[in-house]
This record gives sequence, C-alpha cells and structure tokens, in this order.
Amino acid sequence: MLEINLLPVREAKRKADVRQQLMQLVFALMVTAGGIGIVQSWISDQLNGARTRVNQMENDIKKFKPQLDQVAAFRKQKIELENKIDIIDGLDRARSGPVRVLSELATRTPDRLWLTGIKTKGTSIELKGMSLDNELVAMFLKGLNESPYFDQVDLNSTLLGSAKDGLKLVKFSINAVVVNRAADEVVKG
Repeated sequence: MLEINLLPVREAKRKADVRQQLMQLVFALMVTAGGIGIVQSWISDQLNGARTRVNQMENDIKKFKPQLDQVAAFRKQKIELENKIDIIDGLDRARSGPVRVLSELATRTPDRLWLTGIKTKGTSIELKGMSLDNELVAMFLKGLNESPYFDQVDLNSTLLGSAKDGLKLVKFSINAVVVNRAADEVVKG
C-alpha cells in the first residue's frame, strides 16, 4: 500500500486559514478605524460649528451690552418714579383726608351744638363738645353714624355742665374711627 504524507497539505490549509483570519481581522480594524475617523470628523465639525455660534453669541452680547445697560437704567428709573408717584399720592390723600373729615363734621353738626375739642390718634378720633340738650347730641351721633367717614361711633359720656348765661349745657365726649375715603374719591374724581 502506498503511503501518502498529508501533513504538508493540512499544514498549508492551516496556514491559509490563519492568513484568511488575519486578513479578516485587518479588514475589520480598517473598517473600524475608518468609522472612527468619520465619526471623529463629524464631531469635530459639530464642535467647530458650536464654537462659531458661541463666538457669535458673545459678540452679540458685547454688541447689545450698552442697550441692556440702558434698559436696566430705564427700569430702575421707572421704579424710582413709581415710588415718587406713590409718595405724592399718599401725601395728597393725607392732605385732603383731614379737610374732608372736618368738612363732614361741619355738615353733620346740628345748630346749638358746639365742638370744643378734637383729638386724633391714628384712625381714632375723640370729639368733645357742648349742647343745649341730649337730643341734639343724639342727632349728632346719628349723623356721624350715617357718615361714610366715621365708623364705630360711640358716646363716652354726657354731663350736665355749668350754667352759662342762664342756660344749662350738656357736655359730651364721643369716640369714633375715621375711615379713609380719600382713595375712593380719587378714583371716582
């Protein structure tokens, strides 16, 4: 029988398989390197575009900075002017408030009733006066209760006072709360 040595064929086939696998590995590495190169190029382009936009925005910010500063100054000036207007309105209400309260007292005071003292503390007011009789004091209390400028009108005391020119006078004391109607009238006016 003939004997044939097949080892060199197997060895050659094994070398060919190793060479083929090595070529496939090199091809895969080249494709991977090419893919990485393409992705790196795309990322680099994106980064350059982003840098360009950032630089453009920084230039725009520098360009519009004076206008932004001017707007901030106008806003600050607007707030200051609004505060001044509020102060002026408050002073106007404070100026006209007592005048209207005194005018209301004058119109609600009946004849033969005299106010001898007015004391205010905050929104409360104390009225002292004299009258010919208790009925006039009651009319005065009713008038103050009907007034939009007074609230919580309360009679503290009435005393029979000393005679003056033969007349006996009734001394009285009234407490009330002054209601600020000046703001309502400014809106209506």
